[in-house]
Amino acid sequence: MIEVAEELEYFKDKRLQVSIFMSPMNVHVNRNPVGGVVQYYEYHPGKYLVAWHPKSSTENERTTVVINNGKTDILIRQIAGAVARRIINYLQVGQQVAQGGEMGFIRFGSRVDLFLPLDAKIEVKIGQAVKGNVDVIAKLN
Repeated sequence: MIEVAEELEYFKDKRLQVSIFMSPMNVHVNRNPVGGVVQYYEYHPGKYLVAWHPKSSTENERTTVVINNGKTDILIRQIAGAVARRIINYLQVGQQVAQGGEMGFIRFGSRVDLFLPLDAKIEVKIGQAVKGNVDVIAKLN
């Protein structure tokens, strides 16, 4: 999914949302989309709807992380799916992280949502298979 969405947990305004679904056959290591300082971290227990379901972003077990790269904040949400039921996240508020460094992983069939500034230039297409630390998701202005 690529769309403008209302992000209500941290930004409380509209952002460009890019959702990446991972099937049970994919590698589920999640990487930092930008380098910078972790500004926010929150774990939310929840349901285990299938990860592609629109409500999984707000109702499923998930973690929300915000990284500031010195110019803007990027929100990353790890979402457990119906099979996953286990999110691991290594980050802590105040931690300096490198772009491409491991932020954690989700076990089996899951999703990651990125909430980007509205002026970000999306570099991927809906349905494209992306590889962590290889494919550029978006370019920030």
